[in-house]
Amino acid sequence: MNWLRDHRRSAWICGLTLSLPLIAFCYALTQTAAAGADYRREAAGLEPRIARLAGLVDNQELIRASAQSADLGAGKLIFPATVDPVTAGTGLQKDLREIFAEAGLSVSNSQVLPVREEGDFDYIGLRLTVTGELGDLDIALSAVGEYEPRLFVTTIEVGPARARRGAQDTQEITASLQLFALRALL
Repeated sequence: MNWLRDHRRSAWICGLTLSLPLIAFCYALTQTAAAGADYRREAAGLEPRIARLAGLVDNQELIRASAQSADLGAGKLIFPATVDPVTAGTGLQKDLREIFAEAGLSVSNSQVLPVREEGDFDYIGLRLTVTGELGDLDIALSAVGEYEPRLFVTTIEVGPARARRGAQDTQEITASLQLFALRALL
């Protein structure tokens, strides 16, 4: 112990020099333990994901059939993304003119509105002005309700038509309708 008293400064230097590797070893040990805990936590989080993926692989045919069924169902509701919106609008205009004419109404004006893009869909709009009897308008609107892809009526204004010369037993109306159909963008 005399050496420690006589060489205090050297003792401190030796002690610190010997403790540095011990500190480095403890630091490396705690870092390794923390990394191991992180890896175990990650592995535990991967197990449910792997199970879900295995379930998807096992039910691949059922999922594929459901996706095809959904695509067919969507085809009844919206125009597919492969259809040009201008072509869809003109085809829709032609079909609606025929529907209203078959119901006994005369179409005095029809106009394809500019296509609006909102969210994942294009809104293909039409404006129609028809003249005829109220019962015929009801028949035409029923046919519009059965049209595929689905049509949505945004506004409808109905009023009496201008009186023609000569007496008529039935009241003629003029209706202005604004409709739209959806087209998928994806």
